[in-house]
Amino acid sequence: MAKKLPKIVLLGRPNVGKSTLFNRLIKSNRAITHDRPGITRDRMEGTVRIGGEARFIIVDTGGVTLGADDTASEGPEGLRGFEREILAQAEAALSDATAVALVVDGRDGLLPLDEYLASRARRSNLPLLCIVNKVDGEEHEARLSAEFHSLGMPLIAVSAAHGLHIPALFDQMLALLPELATTPSRGEDEDGEAITVVTEKVRPLRLAFLGRPNAGKSSLLNALVGEGRMIVSDIAGTTRDSVDVTTSINGREYIFVDTAGVRRRTKITDSVEKYSVNSAIKSTTKADITLLVLNCEEGLGVQDKRLIDLLNTHKTPFLILLNKRDLLMQTELTALRKDLEASLAFCGNIPVLPVSAKTGAGLKKILPMAARIHEECHMRVPTGRLNRAMREVLSRHEPPMVKGVRPKFFYMTQAESEPPTFVFFVSDATRVSESYMRYLERGLRKLFAIKYAPMRLHLRSSHKKK
Repeated sequence: MAKKLPKIVLLGRPNVGKSTLFNRLIKSNRAITHDRPGITRDRMEGTVRIGGEARFIIVDTGGVTLGADDTASEGPEGLRGFEREILAQAEAALSDATAVALVVDGRDGLLPLDEYLASRARRSNLPLLCIVNKVDGEEHEARLSAEFHSLGMPLIAVSAAHGLHIPALFDQMLALLPELATTPSRGEDEDGEAITVVTEKVRPLRLAFLGRPNAGKSSLLNALVGEGRMIVSDIAGTTRDSVDVTTSINGREYIFVDTAGVRRRTKITDSVEKYSVNSAIKSTTKADITLLVLNCEEGLGVQDKRLIDLLNTHKTPFLILLNKRDLLMQTELTALRKDLEASLAFCGNIPVLPVSAKTGAGLKKILPMAARIHEECHMRVPTGRLNRAMREVLSRHEPPMVKGVRPKFFYMTQAESEPPTFVFFVSDATRVSESYMRYLERGLRKLFAIKYAPMRLHLRSSHKKK
């Protein structure tokens, strides 16, 4: 049986360097880091690997401003308005944690906020570690970490930015964790001898949300997961990092990726938003399926059309979710769908699902549709069937003559899947029109039952018939 990895939560006040440390530990720049406090709001999880082996999960949380009364107090500019939500996210992380690492700023010294958080961490009854960050040199270690010994926790001084004492930090973190043994599934053969049964694990389906600010991406994720996993607000731009949320639904593992709202680049002046948008776009390239969320109330905007064109150009498997359908009359929803269908004329295979995160309408259709697109993307067609299909499509409608010459199609192959990519070998590729390529795609989709997945068709000039 595969073991469930233990979780260590990074807890600390704003701007102590938790996200920088998180990136250092997972060896990837997943969390947005900035000198401005309050950048991280939602909690983020990453796998820490040592010697190539996954050892534990590290959880990054937003900067918590905990008062003496154990409630959220007003945070620095940029964080205000989200203090309670960030505290709730940190509490949720602690409820599922194996250990807690309290991160403090060695340059700032011990502050009341650190002491309040240390008291909260002790009440969790979990193994504790104090990480004194921003100690940029061993010569400063004793001076910058001395007063933090009063917190009564094991302590280590590090520099997340420069990598000081990170190997020692790995050792300290591993010491916090219980020894977890894995027991292989066993059975018996026909002679009664014990055998090890190896079961292939199905890889989780990775689904990334994409859309304009305030389209309801975080609300939809929370509705699908069944908990308030992401902070939701009417304020556009609440989500900044691209956050992975792993869950199991009806016996299948999913990784939902919530992303920041994507505005037109000409409107982006803030450096943090620039990082957020780049991270959102990058997330679609790593996802199995992208869920493009449109706000029914705002209709189909120019930026929505740009995102559709971007996904279609890169042949990214995606489906469109018309969120907040509960805010529209049926006639308005019908008109919106017609407008969308007209805009999708160049990629008519994209499924459109009206949904509502608030009422739950249409949500049950999302995961089956995503699974079907993913299955179509991995379709492999035998060579014999490929060429029978080509002959059938050509017999229905021959390619038109160009300058008195009709191009000859010799054979075709499937170059790859993800998405299905087919190569036609023809006498002269320059004589095959775009309209005929669209006809070929429609014919192949029908014959191979590839209804929703993106498809690539390539032409290659050849004078040899296979």
